[in-house]
Amino acid sequence: MRQLQGKTAVITGAGGGIGGASAKLFACEGAFVVAADINPESARQVAASIRAEGGQAEYRLADMTDAAQASALIDRVLSASGKLDILFNVAGISGRRFGDGPVDECTEEGWEKVCAANLKSVYLGCKYAVRAMLQGGGGAIINLASVLGMVGGDEDFATHAYAASKGGIIALSRAMAVYYAPKGIRVNVIAPGLIATPMSQRAQQDEGIRQRIATLQPLTGAFGQPEDIARAALYLASDASAFVTGVVLPVDGGWTAR
Repeated sequence: MRQLQGKTAVITGAGGGIGGASAKLFACEGAFVVAADINPESARQVAASIRAEGGQAEYRLADMTDAAQASALIDRVLSASGKLDILFNVAGISGRRFGDGPVDECTEEGWEKVCAANLKSVYLGCKYAVRAMLQGGGGAIINLASVLGMVGGDEDFATHAYAASKGGIIALSRAMAVYYAPKGIRVNVIAPGLIATPMSQRAQQDEGIRQRIATLQPLTGAFGQPEDIARAALYLASDASAFVTGVVLPVDGGWTAR
């Protein structure tokens, strides 16, 4: 039985590693997937691969830090499908190249860029998705945070704007979960550890971090895979988690259990 049969799902950041894996899995499980990304070519490739496997998908250009584009994305989904059942907010960045770092070194540009890409994008995605879900009688929202939104990072992970943005996602999601529960909208969070995606290339290539990975993520002693996050998102998107809201689910190989 396909767990998302007949459901419509929007995935932001769908051109990336986690977003792409989730889009493909959701489609395989029967969802009509709208793959949204600031890079339309990457989203187009994901949607095309889904259709090539017999799934239903389309791609949309969407800068989720822009209210007009976020609103237009949801409007397009409603026009195409008539409803919105699932939103998975994956879009985000690592901001070292913009000046993120320890708070005494973090630049204002880095702070603003990271918080916009990671937190404002989730706020805007939720804002317009919730409106659609209220009209449709409910839905499921999954927001992607990070273990660094839950625990402090040492010198290898001292990106304080990033940590603040991911902690903000957790706080926002919990507040939403309580407020919208009577309306049938579930809101949950996934907090990944180190996952082997294009965004984590710096960590993957850092010999010091590679030597620490067995301690950081002792379950496997390795980087997680995008599919690990996609499977967790599938559970939170499906009716299997119908009694679950306000949860922060670490998918981190044991990082936060220490």
